[in-house]
Amino acid sequence: MKSSPLLSAILLSTIVAGSPVSLAQGKGDSFPTRPIRIIVGFQPGGVTDLVARQLQARITEVWGQPVIVDNRPGASGAIAFTLAAKADPDGHTMLVSSESITITETTLARSMTIKPSRELMGVTNLVDVPHLFVVNMSVPATTIAGLVEHVKKTGARLNYATSAIGTYTHLDAIRFQKATGIEMTVVPYKGGAGQFIPAVIGNESQFVMVNTASSLPHVRAGRMRPLATTWPSRRPELPEVPTIAEAGYPGVGTNAWNGLFVPAGLPKPLLARLHRDVVQVMDSPAMKEQFSKQYLSVVVSKTPAAFHDQLRADFRKWQQVVVENNIRIE
Repeated sequence: MKSSPLLSAILLSTIVAGSPVSLAQGKGDSFPTRPIRIIVGFQPGGVTDLVARQLQARITEVWGQPVIVDNRPGASGAIAFTLAAKADPDGHTMLVSSESITITETTLARSMTIKPSRELMGVTNLVDVPHLFVVNMSVPATTIAGLVEHVKKTGARLNYATSAIGTYTHLDAIRFQKATGIEMTVVPYKGGAGQFIPAVIGNESQFVMVNTASSLPHVRAGRMRPLATTWPSRRPELPEVPTIAEAGYPGVGTNAWNGLFVPAGLPKPLLARLHRDVVQVMDSPAMKEQFSKQYLSVVVSKTPAAFHDQLRADFRKWQQVVVENNIRIE
């Protein structure tokens, strides 16, 4: 049966008019064609690694390809950033990173061979990470006000434990001291929470801001005392602990985030596909419940552009802290 000239013209105009959309959709719809690698710039067992592995387990089902978590710790995340930035921008290499991605570029500007803000693209925020300000049980304070009063009255020189120099916990130690007007000895631990939590329990350091997931078991066991949470509202697992804003210091402390990144140059249709699939997985009731059990809150970005705006705001905030305090890492 021959088609009419009119029908042929309609079909031709439809194909021509629709071809850019079809091609654009095809770039995303053909993904993935091989296993996907998610790079993590931290050791296994930490919050960022946990987030990557939870995503790995669920997104594998959506994409029908193996997803491998590749831990590449070191250099405050710069090793992982560089690996991700140099990968082909085809969606098969991704990076799950934390707040540190907006800090490292500032503190390591002289030695880094890549700039995350230029050579990586944000897909979406994944989770927000509530933190607690806690003290060793020997410190005679049950509130932030009590801690400040204790230090000012007695002249006690407490140790403030942080992750490595240039991390958000280190920068927040500086912000906390400026806001409260007290001085502490900042003690950086390269091993992060895995080192500084035992240090606070053992009274090697007396004060720390640490994520709730890592600290809550020790708080409940009576090995550390919580003074405040960085979360905007009181946490359901510790309803008696006030927020840092309630304590009189709004804006002090960080609710760190973890987000998903890809190499710059990824085609926009594929970026949209990745965002859609990952947000769908993260927003599922099962994922929200799983992260809630680990005291993490699923918070996804409406669009990659919205995540980009978040990153720029974070970069400006931390850059100001770094510049004002002349912080450098050699």
